Amino acid sequence: MLSPIDWALIESWKERGVPLHVALRGIEHAFDSYEAKKHKRTVKTLLYCQEEVEAQYAEWLESRVGKQDESESNLDEELKSPFPRDVVLKYLDESLTELTQLYDQRRSNDDDLTEAVARAVILLAEIKNDYATVAAPSARKLEDSLTGLERLLSDALRSTLSPDEMANLESEIAAQLKPYRRHMEKEVYERTLDNLLLKRLREKFGVPRLSLFHL
Repeated sequence: MLSPIDWALIESWKERGVPLHVALRGIEHAFDSYEAKKHKRTVKTLLYCQEEVEAQYAEWLESRVGKQDESESNLDEELKSPFPRDVVLKYLDESLTELTQLYDQRRSNDDDLTEAVARAVILLAEIKNDYATVAAPSARKLEDSLTGLERLLSDALRSTLSPDEMANLESEIAAQLKPYRRHMEKEVYERTLDNLLLKRLREKFGVPRLSLFHL
């Protein structure tokens, strides 16, 4: 639950023009750091993420400052991204088209997945525009933003099926992994089970992968 102070912080980011996808990327980074800590205190306020959001926003502003000549710009892009900008933009455009078509198919459904897809369409369009216009594009930052969108969609996918349907699907996948389970550490097994579950859910509902690993 967000407190009045949290809402005031969100309002300040909005008034300063912090792009939504940049704020979300900062929040993702903050909680990734939180999950990596051995001794954790309960996070009770969005203020926990403020420092990381501010850092991400500062880097975003810096990436858009100044004009470079063509040779400097091309060199900078080559150093920062392993993919040509036009290739990435084509991939983002195709992903945006797939998500938009999925939303059009589901718009009559009132569920978490439809809402998540609608949010993902808006955010991906903003991310694509940002990547197209930034002076020095960063594949790492783009991947962070796309991973955040995938997490949003994955969480919604898990809540789309009924508990009984999810239990049946998990049992089916567990049966497939049974011959290999004794050779896998518990953490690896659970992660593999979850990855296969999400793969089946994405296939069932037609949700595309967004990570640059699928470029």
